[in-house]
Amino acid sequence: MAYSSSSSSSIMISYSLILLNLYAIVSSTSDFNNRHHPTILPLLLSTPNISAHRMPFDGHYSRRHLQNSELPNARMRLFDDLLSNGYYTTRLFIGTPPQEFALIVDTGSTVTYVPCSSCEQCGKHQDPRFQPDLSSTYRPVKCNPSCNCDDEGKQCTYERRYAEMSSSSGVIAEDVVSFGNESELKPQRAVFGCENVETGDLYSQRADGIMGLGRGRLSVVDQLVDKGVIGDSFSLCYGGMDVGGGAMVLGQISPPPNMVFSHSNPYRSPYYNIELKELHVAGKPLKLKPKVFDEKHGTVLDSGTTYAYFPEAAFHALKDAIMKEIHHLKQIPGPDPNYHDICFSGAGREVSHLSKVFPEVNMVFGSGQKLSLSPENYLFRHTKVSGAYCLGIFQNGNDLTTLLGGIVVRNTLVTYDRENDKIGFWKTNCSELWKSLQVPGVPASAPVLSPSSNRSQEMPPAQAPSSMPFFHPGEIRIGIISFDMLISANNSNTKPNFTEVAEFIAHELEVDNLQVHMLNFTSTGNNYLVKWAILPAESADYISNTTAMKIIQQLSEHRLHFPERFGSYELVKWKFEPQKNRTWWQQHFVAVTVGVVVTLVVSLLSIGLWLVWRRQKALGTYVPVGAVGPEQELQPL
Repeated sequence: MAYSSSSSSSIMISYSLILLNLYAIVSSTSDFNNRHHPTILPLLLSTPNISAHRMPFDGHYSRRHLQNSELPNARMRLFDDLLSNGYYTTRLFIGTPPQEFALIVDTGSTVTYVPCSSCEQCGKHQDPRFQPDLSSTYRPVKCNPSCNCDDEGKQCTYERRYAEMSSSSGVIAEDVVSFGNESELKPQRAVFGCENVETGDLYSQRADGIMGLGRGRLSVVDQLVDKGVIGDSFSLCYGGMDVGGGAMVLGQISPPPNMVFSHSNPYRSPYYNIELKELHVAGKPLKLKPKVFDEKHGTVLDSGTTYAYFPEAAFHALKDAIMKEIHHLKQIPGPDPNYHDICFSGAGREVSHLSKVFPEVNMVFGSGQKLSLSPENYLFRHTKVSGAYCLGIFQNGNDLTTLLGGIVVRNTLVTYDRENDKIGFWKTNCSELWKSLQVPGVPASAPVLSPSSNRSQEMPPAQAPSSMPFFHPGEIRIGIISFDMLISANNSNTKPNFTEVAEFIAHELEVDNLQVHMLNFTSTGNNYLVKWAILPAESADYISNTTAMKIIQQLSEHRLHFPERFGSYELVKWKFEPQKNRTWWQQHFVAVTVGVVVTLVVSLLSIGLWLVWRRQKALGTYVPVGAVGPEQELQPL
């Protein structure tokens, strides 16, 4: 009887579990079709050797079908340098009026977050913290069943932990997000994280926060696609060695004719993966099985990672093949004794000549198409030895995932075509690409938001501040261009030679050395905030509009090719001052001075001549001795 009762109980439990599973399947299918994603805390991958890797997991991924070539896109600049700073940043503006932030573009993260004014544990970053009270369009996201809530049960929260043991947590809010005046996409309402606690690298980094471009409902890309304001695609283009900068486009662009593509499977993992099948060095394929690049998460692209990390077998095969081609170079220790970098000297300083010394590496995709990697896509400069380089490829610990960081795609336009589940690559000069992405004309006006239930009237979101001045030739004469430059020296014990830096700036901006003046500087550790001024040439009263626009464009686009011996730089702010209107006395000072001098000289000469004539007249005419003269009447005593 007891056995019969136990069997009946087991059967009932089994039926219950089956019904629950069927219900779960139906529910998950419904959620998938309706794009309602649960909020899932990120998983921390066991990749301790990847210091710059950020890989949060953020739920399921829903495909979009919004092919519309007429949709606008957000065209944004990239700043900083991948190897000097460890990341690239872009400028995002949040709130009304907009508050500016420098955010790391990260395809391995989904949440976009900035430090909140109420943050209890946030580091000192590039810009002031976000102040919700100063934004008329700010709204907290109230607690609901689809999010984690704060202790009081009032507001949704987020938490992200990364592989380098850093973390970010805070509350989730909604506000107007602007993409800059050079974007044709109007400001949009979006959900973002307002940080209350940050640890590790997130606490100490100069950048304000993260701009998450990964797959997930909190991603900026997903939110804009769900609103139907952009196509389901975005593109990144990182500048080359010694250059930095670049461009980013949120939305669809027309792919170049010779762009090569790889399939990307959105259901395999939450990361952007590609089908890498083979590696060729100097035209010779490596003796590796294709599945070596398909283990665990496969081959992943992560813009938040600096270098490339391969499974053990692939790493050794690639390293040995490259070293075989450069056996004539001398192998030297790396710049940091704490790491076993593989470095070589004797290759020369010119990046354009590296292809004559180091071999070409080809990545072969599942479609058979090849992406050629030049030496700058797998090398980084030795910071202590001139003309020396180190391999930017490493073993990914015991992790079987192949991780391709930003170094692999330098000077490569990478299009993440999420609509068609593919990723495209096109070799180009990313520092110059921005010119072809410029949007002509005046920026689009800001949209007017509909009033909410708790506000009788809302101010329309303001456009983000323009990064370039708009003036017509002949409209204004520029007297001085001043700018603040943050220089991060490679060695904290060595102060930059500001005279050399001034000469370098003059050379890059194509002006005379005497036109570049250092006004002042402050230092903190190995960071130097320097204020510079560009003055008119000695023979001119003002800087011509053509020259001024060229200088301003080079500065704002970070196109100064900063030598490594100076470290890295970041343009903090700049401005131009119009030529000051001079008074009548200032305008005619020289003429008046010359007139006074000439008058004075003529007067002195006249006085001199008159004195000589007077002296001669006083002496009278010469009279010989004994000559008879007129009788003089004696004067009475």
